[in-house]
Amino acid sequence: MNVLIYVGHPAQYHFFKHTISNLKADGNNVKLLIKTKDILEQLLNEDGQDYLNIQDTFRKNTKWGILSASFKRTWAVYRIARRFKADLLAGTDSSIAQASWLLNKPAITTLEDDVEIIKTFAKLTYPFTSNLLVPTVCRVGKWEAKKIGYAGYMKLAYLHPDYFTPDENVVSSYGIDKRFILIRLAKLSAHHDDGIKGLDKKLVDRVIAIAEEKGYKVYISSEINLDGYLQRYQLKIKHTDIHHVMAFASLLISDSQSMSVEAAMLGVPNLRFSDFAGQISVLEELENDYGLTMGIKTSEPQRLTDEEERLLGMSDVRAEFQNRQRKMLDEKIDVTAFMTWFIENYPQSRQIMSEDPNYQFNFK
Repeated sequence: MNVLIYVGHPAQYHFFKHTISNLKADGNNVKLLIKTKDILEQLLNEDGQDYLNIQDTFRKNTKWGILSASFKRTWAVYRIARRFKADLLAGTDSSIAQASWLLNKPAITTLEDDVEIIKTFAKLTYPFTSNLLVPTVCRVGKWEAKKIGYAGYMKLAYLHPDYFTPDENVVSSYGIDKRFILIRLAKLSAHHDDGIKGLDKKLVDRVIAIAEEKGYKVYISSEINLDGYLQRYQLKIKHTDIHHVMAFASLLISDSQSMSVEAAMLGVPNLRFSDFAGQISVLEELENDYGLTMGIKTSEPQRLTDEEERLLGMSDVRAEFQNRQRKMLDEKIDVTAFMTWFIENYPQSRQIMSEDPNYQFNFK
């Protein structure tokens, strides 16, 4: 089977990487395409992955720049998929859906954002894709007939204990203190981030002060350049080691939705400060059903620092979050095993899931 996979974000690559290994081990041909985005290419190089970059420069952060780059990627995916004789295309980008439609080949669109959050993306993608493979809680609007819901999360595909074991030796090799908090600052430049605010320097200063007053070391992982004295807090590690470091943090404070979900998967206490708080189904389930994250709107900076003080003041907070994580894991499937099965057995797998959604619980 010839499978073409496109990833446009580091988290998307992590989602697919074990599935790619499984597909190759089973004798399938996999062609991996990427674009230039954040640390994506560095991650693939560190992992020794074979790939083709179809957008080797950063796009302009304007509506026209986003749309123009999207159309160019679609044309590139179409040409490469036709030469590759792809049997199936998979990924999150609209280029996968549009190219597959032009080629009359099946497409599996994988994502975990609700349709209201990504309206423009949905208009460019959902009409053309064959399948929307998403966590069960995700809302897909009028495209419900294309939805294949699974009991899990994209981040669970690579942070499930069967695939990831936090290594304390990795953390200690960087000289990182045992009592530390991690701050994550996102660039907030995606099309759905338009008008969305996050952590500003004044609030970061306050978060640092509270942590240091309580005896915690502070490290900052940032997609944006850090100015002045904040540079001394910058986390300097290999990109592939971030999940090992995060797993041992006492607390994550972030304006990144992706990293907040990752912390939840690892059972790490976390606070996310974003205008998206209260809007995203995956994070709402993790917060309300499992207590594995807390969303705070940017209009409530005092609440963020109050919650930081409360969590850092709890002696058993890590143990409590680990218990919550175990409950979540007990109720979810092995997403990578399910994804591998779904691709290798398509289209029969779609028929099976349509007739018996509980079949997925064979992948526990």
